[in-house]
Formats: sequence, structure tokens, C-alpha cells
Amino acid sequence: MKSASLCSGLVLCLVAGSAFAQSSTTTTTTSPGASSYYIVQDVRSKKCTITRERPAGATMTIVGGDGMMYKTETEAQSAMKTTKVCTD
Repeated sequence: MKSASLCSGLVLCLVAGSAFAQSSTTTTTTSPGASSYYIVQDVRSKKCTITRERPAGATMTIVGGDGMMYKTETEAQSAMKTTKVCTD
């Protein structure tokens, strides 16, 4: 009898521990654009800037190809310094 109650207590602890482990697991997801920086160029003035939003109109164009984005602003600044159309 003692063995049966000890066994069921152990099973209860294992199940509770398993449920706790599952509930404490977190999943981090990043939505597209959450940390994205673009080097964009004004088509008239040819001036380059860094923006967090993808340009939607015809007055700004993404430098480095359509969809070229950087994860950090520092990364985008470094790339802009070496991009020929932005340094001319």
C-alpha cells in the first residue's frame, strides 16, 4: 500500500514537473520588419538616408537592390559609407 501511494505521488510530481517545464518555455518570434533598416535614395536629390520603413512611393528607392535590408542601424550606416551611389 505504501509502495502504491509512493509510486502515484512520484507520477504526480513528474507530470506536474513536466507541465511546469512546458509552460515556462517561451518562443521568441520576430515579425518581418521588426528590426529592419533600409538605405534609401531620393530619386531627385540623390541623397541617401537610412529609414526603418520600406519606401512605398516612387520618390525614394532602396539602394543595393529591391528588398536589401539590414538588421541594425550601425550595419546600415557602415554599408552606406561604402555604397558608391551614396558617396558620390
